[in-house]
Amino acid sequence: MKLVFSLCSQDSGSEAHRIAPSPVVHVRGLCESVVEADLVEALEKFGNICYVMMMPFKRQALVEFEEVQSADRCVACGSQEPVYIAGQQAYFNYSTSKRITRPTNADDPNSGNKVLLLSIQNPLYPITTDVLYTVCNPIGNVLRIVIFKRNGIQAMVEYPSANAQKAKAALNGADIYAGCCTLKIEYARPSRLNVIRNDNDSWDYTKPFLLRRERGKGRQRQAILGEHPSSYSDNGYGSHCPLLPLPGNNRFKRSSHDVPEVVTYPLPQTSSYMSHASSSVAMVSGLHPAKMNCTRIFNLFCLYGNIEKVKFMKSVPGTALVEMGDEYAVDRAITHLNSIKVFSKRLNVCVSKQHAVIPSQVFELEDGSSSYKDFAMTRNNRFTSAGQASKNIIQPPSCVLHFYNVPPCISEDDLQRLCTEHDVPGFIKYKVFDAKPSSKTISGLLEFDSKTHAVEVLTVLNHYQIRIPKLKLDCGRPENMIKCSCEQSSVIQNI
Repeated sequence: MKLVFSLCSQDSGSEAHRIAPSPVVHVRGLCESVVEADLVEALEKFGNICYVMMMPFKRQALVEFEEVQSADRCVACGSQEPVYIAGQQAYFNYSTSKRITRPTNADDPNSGNKVLLLSIQNPLYPITTDVLYTVCNPIGNVLRIVIFKRNGIQAMVEYPSANAQKAKAALNGADIYAGCCTLKIEYARPSRLNVIRNDNDSWDYTKPFLLRRERGKGRQRQAILGEHPSSYSDNGYGSHCPLLPLPGNNRFKRSSHDVPEVVTYPLPQTSSYMSHASSSVAMVSGLHPAKMNCTRIFNLFCLYGNIEKVKFMKSVPGTALVEMGDEYAVDRAITHLNSIKVFSKRLNVCVSKQHAVIPSQVFELEDGSSSYKDFAMTRNNRFTSAGQASKNIIQPPSCVLHFYNVPPCISEDDLQRLCTEHDVPGFIKYKVFDAKPSSKTISGLLEFDSKTHAVEVLTVLNHYQIRIPKLKLDCGRPENMIKCSCEQSSVIQNI
């Protein structure tokens, strides 16, 4: 039996604090479908807007006015009468910042910069040049696209100078597919992209010898490409659900002529813009040397895809290689696990240059376990079939865990005692869901003080076997051992 925990975000609806006037306004209570253009349309009546930062998963945004008097009018109006953005009432307060920090040097929309930096958040489906062209070209003719993977999935899209600002306003905060692949857009440092190969990760649409496909011209405001991609056969992926491992020994195998070359363009000062070849292997550094092992890495990463092998690197302490079912599982793991804290250490998750994990230089970790483990045949992998994959709703870490498959004889005190025995934080709230009288298991929610505490509990107790005295078992079953596991599920608001 499995004990499953799901992470739940909480809506920030608390009353705003009194903050000194600032030209930057903090906007809350936005609907999920809102984009930058909606904010500009609703708020430009208060004064000229010079910058907008979208926070789509928080349903919030920062709006920077040219003058503090404009921000004064916005905040004052919002406190006296409802102000609607995209049909939903929004709430306003001054930001603690006097200026929105731009992530790049080319932060002025009037500077003529024509290259946009797109960060794709919660990328449940493959992102290719063809997908981005379909999304971006209806706003204005796209010249070049480069996709790269370092800390998640990002892309640079080059427009003629007149169209970049228009595209940013129209697409910033929108979902490519319903409920996922959310776009966060800024201006990029490079002023031009230099593409040397046309494939799924880069394309130059200005070259006369390139074959162009017919692409859709329309777009939807919230879910630009609809519910989900029904087929990727035109892109070389075949018809499959991208949550499942790609065919061919549970991972995407490319021939040598299909491997993309490194895309070159003017590199910015930060290394996060560097192009990285696709791989089904993730490299994880920042691991606690005494508290992390192969099994606990599996417990955490299996929420985002099948795990084939895990190996700690002897030459680089605190670093491990995780071979997953396919490259999209690696993308999901990077998106949701990079930079999270586990046992007071911040993880760094990125794509490895290796394309497979080789069981060499096996040694003993500090806890006595092996530095290498093969998980290919374990039943705890959760994406081995379409039915299993459909139950895995991918979510980022949260302070709330959803548990299931627990025998009814396990009480709240038993779960709290389990946390204490394994030296992980205890929960502060407990809720069990109603179950049928004939049900042999229960499920519910556990809320912790912080996201970090929840992640640590999930890392340690995922797939843990609970030993139960035979006297406690119902229905005369002879078993005295129950399996438990943890996983994320859909977000639950305001619990």
